[in-house]
Amino acid sequence: MRARRLIATAAAVAASLTTVVAVATPTGAQGDDDAAPDVGITADEIRIAVVADVDNQLRPGFFSGPADAVRAFAKYVNQNGGIAGRKLAVDFIDSHLNPDDAKNAILQACEDDFALVGTAALFVSSVEDLVSCPDKSGAAVGLPDIPVVATGVPHQCVSVAYPVNPAQLDCATKDDHPQTWRANQGPIKYYERAREKDLHGITVYSNDIEDAAVAGLALGEGAYAAGVKDDGELGISNLATQAEYGPIIQQLKAADANFVLAASDYSTAVKVRREAKVQGVDATSIVWDCFSNCYDPKLIDEGGADVEGQYVILNQLPFTEAKQNKQLANYIKYTGKDKIDGFGAYAWVAGLLFRDAVNAVVEQSGENGITREAVLDQLANTHAFDADGMWATTDIGNRVPPGCFMITQVKDGDFQRVYPKKKGTFDCRKSNTIEYEADLLKG
Repeated sequence: MRARRLIATAAAVAASLTTVVAVATPTGAQGDDDAAPDVGITADEIRIAVVADVDNQLRPGFFSGPADAVRAFAKYVNQNGGIAGRKLAVDFIDSHLNPDDAKNAILQACEDDFALVGTAALFVSSVEDLVSCPDKSGAAVGLPDIPVVATGVPHQCVSVAYPVNPAQLDCATKDDHPQTWRANQGPIKYYERAREKDLHGITVYSNDIEDAAVAGLALGEGAYAAGVKDDGELGISNLATQAEYGPIIQQLKAADANFVLAASDYSTAVKVRREAKVQGVDATSIVWDCFSNCYDPKLIDEGGADVEGQYVILNQLPFTEAKQNKQLANYIKYTGKDKIDGFGAYAWVAGLLFRDAVNAVVEQSGENGITREAVLDQLANTHAFDADGMWATTDIGNRVPPGCFMITQVKDGDFQRVYPKKKGTFDCRKSNTIEYEADLLKG
């Protein structure tokens, strides 16, 4: 049962060795250079870490995409002049879908690395280790963290973490009942214009762990706040078989719903779609909705013709538009077409955010003015980040999710842009962002 639960936990959040292993300099090596401005920096090098759940028996290769992307980003930076007059070095530290390994990884990075970039670990439960991490002088300024996955509220809202895709929760209200949440109503308004004015339907989310359930429920509540009538929020384990989705499809049919949000990893969308087909649901009559958790080649590889018509909402430009954006082309070129995925693209974006923060510090204080505290201050003051046009403009400093979006749809076995029509663009209307209240957090 424990193994089954852990497998479910891993699958739930993707909406993807027994000791910490890293390609790292020995602990304390960065201190050999007395002129180094901070931990992880020498006269020639800035060392960062990517902590990700990769090597494990439950979901082998789970977050290999972010690890590959950060290493590729360093190669790109170094081939194009470096950063702050230095080469960028990467320590990959595998957190193995294990809370103890995640904790040890953060402690190791605190000693050896300047910052965390592209963090993709589901079990970062000890944010105190991030906050109390000392700089070179011994002051507890914290370890800068730019994650692509921040599962729980503590990691989402901790003062030293600046996710590239902030959570829907307004962190200032995390202890309130109800809390304030933010959503992008743009996709729903598009569906109403293009498909059906009176949308009503269900949200299918993972109920394996509380954090995954909250994330799924928040997406569903956002859709309902945007105008979809609520026909039910249905939790199910990510380990459930297709047949176990039978009651969900029966409820879909009983409500005569025309909207289904798959608010878990891509496999949820696959199983929902296949079981709907078995039960004779007319797939063309339903808006099948999903977010970047479904922007995965495995959705199409495993779903085949059954996932035709699936909508996938993105904050990034799709991979087919490399000609429209140089950074997207760089991500694909340096990472390799066989290794790119949605979470990997997030990690490349995290690398660009780190680059921008360091460059801004250098502009203000010079190449030896780079400190953890200075980079944290810069991240806190970053309010219109777009990763050189690859990413939907985001208020990083205030942890506000992007109000921009674009939509792809599975057509003829491929993800194709459907909105906005023009390649390389997002819909960034101010009216997209809405707030709603919901009591989704215990305590």
